[in-house]
Amino acid sequence: MFRSRAIIVRNSHIALIKRQRDGHIYYVIPGGGREADETPEQTAIRESYEELGLKVCIDRLLAKVIYHGREQFFFFAKVTGGHFGTGHGPEMTGKYPPDRGTFTPVWFPLKQVDQINLFPQSIARLVSNGYKFGWPEAMVEIILDETS
Repeated sequence: MFRSRAIIVRNSHIALIKRQRDGHIYYVIPGGGREADETPEQTAIRESYEELGLKVCIDRLLAKVIYHGREQFFFFAKVTGGHFGTGHGPEMTGKYPPDRGTFTPVWFPLKQVDQINLFPQSIARLVSNGYKFGWPEAMVEIILDETS
């Protein structure tokens, strides 16, 4: 089963989910797991709405990460509607058990991405470098294992 995430950039900021769990603060790109019969693009679109309250369209695939044989797709997405911070997914509305921590949508300055704990780190580097030096034109494939 794959996971899909949406990289949404506006006004030199990126939409992220700030996570607080077990005394740690870290950030993730909005997204999640596939539901029945969804394409990777459809998953990223649905998750953006559930987590952020934003309607998006997919621009292009930026990266595919393979971790322990599982695929994660990272798409550039453009906002077409909705209101940031109004996500209605279970993680955003307190329907997850308290031990799962908190989920807070934030706009974060791209120029500071390399100063936070953004997972996965390979995508954090790709986003930071993309902002500083230009986004890759072709899809990037990243294969991670236990030592990566």
